[in-house]
Amino acid sequence: MHFEEIKQTADRYLMPTYAHFPVALAEGHNATYLDSEGKEYIDFTAGIGVNVFGVNDEGWKNAVKAQLDKVQHTSNLYYTEPVAKAAKLLCEKSGFDRVLFCNSGAEANECAIKLARKYSFDRYGEGRYKIVSLVNSFHGRTIATITATGQEHYHEFFTPFLEGFAYADAGDTQELDKMLDKSVCAVIMEIIQGEGGVLETSKAYIEAARKFCDERDILLIFDEVQTGVGRTGKLFAWETVGVKPDILTTAKGIGGGLPMGACLCTEKCGETLTPGTHGTTFGGNPVACAGAVEILNRIDDAFLQSVREKGDYIREKVAQFPGVKAVRGKGLMIGIDLTDKKAGAVATRCCEAGLLILTAKEALRMLPPLTITYPEIDQGLSVLEKVLAE
Repeated sequence: MHFEEIKQTADRYLMPTYAHFPVALAEGHNATYLDSEGKEYIDFTAGIGVNVFGVNDEGWKNAVKAQLDKVQHTSNLYYTEPVAKAAKLLCEKSGFDRVLFCNSGAEANECAIKLARKYSFDRYGEGRYKIVSLVNSFHGRTIATITATGQEHYHEFFTPFLEGFAYADAGDTQELDKMLDKSVCAVIMEIIQGEGGVLETSKAYIEAARKFCDERDILLIFDEVQTGVGRTGKLFAWETVGVKPDILTTAKGIGGGLPMGACLCTEKCGETLTPGTHGTTFGGNPVACAGAVEILNRIDDAFLQSVREKGDYIREKVAQFPGVKAVRGKGLMIGIDLTDKKAGAVATRCCEAGLLILTAKEALRMLPPLTITYPEIDQGLSVLEKVLAE
């Protein structure tokens, strides 16, 4: 199908929930795509942080194909080798004790919310169910996770929302201290607010939250859907601040392109969810888990060091570009503030010129494949520099 036929067909039958760029991606390798008309693009998006090994990675493909030749799905009523291997690898490499596999970041956060509420109910009974999240956060698009999201514009249209959520200003430790009363069972936060503009939560605030939670037997949840699986140059971003949560959620990169999420916890609440209290038909799918095993086996210290070095290289280059006010982030999660141009307009123009790049509120956002090569980086940055100079 040519582009216009693809576009017309999609526009006719899809619900209009996304404002598509006028491109139909057809094939590619690593961080380089070709569209349906044969035009080349450098990818600074990784499918919004999903394709950590880029497009068409041989090792990941072979792992997935090998499992497809055996069995594509059973259910969680039965054991499979890929889910056992993925669970062991993820827990051992992350430092957590138990995991529940699901299909997305929103589902992982739903699991975390239920886990926190049941942990508190089991110990203190009814009335201790409130979840405190941060203003400007993003935790998903289900009714529960959109309620947990601390951005007002996400709270339109879908009322009534769930009760039991409150929002704290990141950085205000006195406010957080006052909010964590006997009605609260958990605090959820992002180490770096991705959709909120690639904004880092301060180490001091995170440390204070950990202290308050420890004092009151409140669970601390880190949403690492976007920052996890090597994105920041560590396997998980909590390692960059040295504060470990009780519950950690992740998705995106763990599946490498297949739908997959995970909710991990320490032994403190490892026995909380029991048969019948939570479940998922597709979570722990053996094909997705086979791909996750390949990803986790390959993300070692040398790989993570390369992610940090590439991120430093990009930030140093971009800081010198015309129209750039500030560059921030960790590893290959990068936010760029512009002096006068609108991020959305720049992203559109970059796409026309052969670079796929994201936005986050008023900032440009880069989430390239972790395997992106330096020639691909330079080609993409060349496009960005020219667009910013126009």
